[in-house]
Amino acid sequence: MTFDTPMWTLAVIAAMLVGLAKTGVPGIGMLFVAIFAMLMPTKQSSGFVLPLLIVGDIVAVLSYRQHTEWKYLWRLFPWAAAGVGLGALAMNRINNRQAQLLVGSIIVTLVVLHVVRKWRPAKPAGAVVSAGGAGASGAAASVASAEVSEHGVWFPPTIGVLAGFTTLVANAAGPLMAIYLLAMRLPKLAFVGTGAVFFLLLNLFKVPFMVGLELITTDSLRFNLILIPAVLAGALIGRWVLPRVSQEWFERLALILSAGAGLKLLIG
Repeated sequence: MTFDTPMWTLAVIAAMLVGLAKTGVPGIGMLFVAIFAMLMPTKQSSGFVLPLLIVGDIVAVLSYRQHTEWKYLWRLFPWAAAGVGLGALAMNRINNRQAQLLVGSIIVTLVVLHVVRKWRPAKPAGAVVSAGGAGASGAAASVASAEVSEHGVWFPPTIGVLAGFTTLVANAAGPLMAIYLLAMRLPKLAFVGTGAVFFLLLNLFKVPFMVGLELITTDSLRFNLILIPAVLAGALIGRWVLPRVSQEWFERLALILSAGAGLKLLIG
């Protein structure tokens, strides 16, 4: 694998976007996926990017770990691990274009579902409180049951399996995680902190699969070492950007970028 000067320029920009996505604007992650997919075959790029993602994840966890909402993470991770296994089985059975169409369809569908859910009239507060739920403990239980009833018990398992599958196939789980965390109504710091821990665990879990598929090699790791400073620079920019973006615009940007990424994968 060799890069000329324009390719190196694109690779450095993409590596900076890795850091920016991990610490500033999660929805921008699909942009670096697209750039690396232009520089090399889609399957090869998924393994090439993984060590860079882990570096970005470590910076993000160190920066925002105190904001992690663990209950949302543990609901998702076992299902995501299963999705990684399915993705590994599928990797040698689908071509690059089939992977793009599959991931793009999933992302666009979930964006539409999120928008429909967000615009749906809210239920009255009393509608989720049962007759026997009076008092503080009853109120707490009603909040939990409201969350389950609003999103359905299918929501975390579905997002988890799809996220694990798409991250193994194309490192494209960022939009799926964004949709999940937006649906949970997390503020932006909790959004980034929870996402950071989730992806660090998930990406570390993926490493043996990528090595086994020969998508991480000593050659690709040498290129990764050269690009790590760009990832760190992007992460510093992301830490500067995040406090300056309002919650409303943060959510809009994450959703718009997710939708755009899904459409880009469908169009090719």
